[in-house]
Amino acid sequence: MLSHLQLDKENVHGFIGSNQPLRYLSNKNEDEQILEDLACSIPKLLLTNKIRKQIDSLPETFFSHDLSKYSEAELRLLNVQFSFLAHAYVWGDLVPSKILCKSLAAPWIKISKILGRPPVLSYASYCLDNWHKINQDESVNLDNVALNYNFLGGIDEDWFVTIHVCIEHAANKAIQSAFKIAAEFENKQCDHGFLKNELTSIKESMLEVNHIFRKMPEKCDPYIYYHRVRPYIFGWKNNPALPDGLIYESCLEEKPQLFRGETGAQSSIVPTLDALLNVEHEKDELREYLDEMKSYMPPSHIELIKYVEDHSNVKDEVINNKELMTLYNECCQEISIFRSQHLRYAADYIHNQSTKSTLFGSGGSKVRGTGGTPFMKYLRKHRDETDSSKHKK
Repeated sequence: MLSHLQLDKENVHGFIGSNQPLRYLSNKNEDEQILEDLACSIPKLLLTNKIRKQIDSLPETFFSHDLSKYSEAELRLLNVQFSFLAHAYVWGDLVPSKILCKSLAAPWIKISKILGRPPVLSYASYCLDNWHKINQDESVNLDNVALNYNFLGGIDEDWFVTIHVCIEHAANKAIQSAFKIAAEFENKQCDHGFLKNELTSIKESMLEVNHIFRKMPEKCDPYIYYHRVRPYIFGWKNNPALPDGLIYESCLEEKPQLFRGETGAQSSIVPTLDALLNVEHEKDELREYLDEMKSYMPPSHIELIKYVEDHSNVKDEVINNKELMTLYNECCQEISIFRSQHLRYAADYIHNQSTKSTLFGSGGSKVRGTGGTPFMKYLRKHRDETDSSKHKK
């Protein structure tokens, strides 16, 4: 694993950095050019039902060269390209493929291992590493962010992901403050003036996050999301369309692998703030699911969450200060609002659509989320546990 994937305590900016992800490699060799061309052609290949034929024509030795020359940014780009191609290959026909061909499976597994993530399309590849600014002189905002790669394309798919990109960007200040507070607790220097400033920053950051999140319906229609966006981001765990999982040809002893699909639960924002505010989730299957989602996050994100979890004592620190306790509760409230909004979208974009549809979509279950869970139950419980964390005045 690359050493620079570890948490850099001197350089915590949030989970979307100040530099946008790579969109293309420069000075490409033949395999890199083929990979890029295929990834850019996914919408057309899916439309014409040629995605598997094109990928199956690749030699088994495709992209088998030495990976040590690549930087982390380059590996993350390659992971995005392989992730989109692999999911297009699996879900890009009426019947999902139970086997991922060696030409994709072998290099994808190697790249994923170096990055410390499983070989499946995760939130990091779908969102965090998959965008660019249209105008480089302007800020990250909904009018200036576009995707690097997608499946079918179109306004609804792009809006769904760019909303999340802008949420991550808006949350950067909250994540920076969470780290600063944890560091002050570690150094036993967390005075109340400092805590007031940082909790205020977290509240303001989450107010902006929720403002952005509420814009989802403006350009992402529930019907289009359910039938044209969602099917390609499923994984192969708890999915009746692939009940035994996915075989990675000539890899992993060709035993079926079970990985969950891309889901917002793989974002590190809320787990970091839960850790900071000492929000407790009951130790049950839902808690196990939250913990499992961490394995899909970049290693540095996991380290940051653990660092905050290990050092923050905010909930006890504010209990005897009315102003701080109010701020603490307001931060919890904004997270609860975020979770409530997520619950409403789950109802509108998935549950209601599944009850209207008589078709079994190419992506899998009608009653489970893309992460393979009973999502309505999970989201409601997580929200309620956030609410119960508030101090009673």
